[in-house]
Amino acid sequence: MPKEIYPGERRVGLVPAVLPTLTKAGFEVHIQSGAGVEAGYPDSAYSDKGAKIVAERASVFSGADIVVQVLCYGSNDKTGQQDLPLFRRDQILVGFLRPFGVTEVVQQIAQTGITSFSVELMPRTTRAQSMDALSSMATVSGYKSVLLAADALPRFFPMLTTAAGTVTPARVLVIGVGVAGLQALATARRLGAVISAYDVRPAVKEQVQSLGGRFVELPIEAKDAQDARGYARAQDEDFYRRQRELLGKTVQESDVVITTAVIPGKKAPVLVTEDMVKGMAPGSVVIDLAAERGGNCDITDPGRTSVKHGVTIIGPINLASTVPYHASMMYSRNVTAFLTYIIQDQKLNLNLSDPIVSDTLLTHGGEIVQGRVREFLTLPALAR
Repeated sequence: MPKEIYPGERRVGLVPAVLPTLTKAGFEVHIQSGAGVEAGYPDSAYSDKGAKIVAERASVFSGADIVVQVLCYGSNDKTGQQDLPLFRRDQILVGFLRPFGVTEVVQQIAQTGITSFSVELMPRTTRAQSMDALSSMATVSGYKSVLLAADALPRFFPMLTTAAGTVTPARVLVIGVGVAGLQALATARRLGAVISAYDVRPAVKEQVQSLGGRFVELPIEAKDAQDARGYARAQDEDFYRRQRELLGKTVQESDVVITTAVIPGKKAPVLVTEDMVKGMAPGSVVIDLAAERGGNCDITDPGRTSVKHGVTIIGPINLASTVPYHASMMYSRNVTAFLTYIIQDQKLNLNLSDPIVSDTLLTHGGEIVQGRVREFLTLPALAR
């Protein structure tokens, strides 16, 4: 496990607590010195659990059959390219690879000859639940988004009864009720806010209500609202235009709007327009968790906090990295479950009839082999 090199990344691929599990499964773990420090895991914590601490990054790569990272080249578009010369053919790489990103980058990864597994492609099935790193990081982001909102909002979140009178609670609207959205709702409720949520998938209504929230129902129906993997499907522009018209009043009545709507492999849909923002009360806050994909708010500045029309708009990128201790712990458990699943008796299981293997296997033998990714990148289907 090398140290993460994406600027500002504080997470780490493995934490000391999982090392006994890996050792028992027959793995020998080598850690680059200092890799876990920013997440709260010093070298001594790793060595106490039996890891070998390696000083040089190149030595970690050269001695490894398997390399575990959080942001591999692909998802690390800033500095990740420097790792390419360190890979060797048939080495195994596990981490976030952004498979629906830039074609040339995914091809560069394939050309190294490594066998790479992209954790964000993990199927959302019961069998794969313990390996679902994307959901783990979404949980962290949903939690932290509410803390950012509470910090930026010039109001209390809870209702307070004081000697100076009663303070009314903040009203929080979450748009997009996936893992991040549900965690945002739960966190806002814990802080005392009045919560409501909207999603194109009517099936999430019960989940919102179970958290004590109001589900916003619009007189508009999405076609095929979710795919077989449980993700929201992209809709046509007419749907999004009508959706924006109907959502406008709810947005303008909210003190905080948290948007989480992303479609795998596509630009995030615009759900909050500048006109909606203009109608919000001064001091209101928009947290756009889709900022990295272009944003659900059409005036979000990705990676920045801005004040427009009296409303604070925050477009965080890599939010999970701001809670590195527990984000690393969760990610590490996911990766460990995956490693002990695909490596049996010191051998790699490449059973392509197993969705856990076939869905996550991105590159192998110099080729991009994942079917959906090849289709997205407009590459011809591979001969079987």
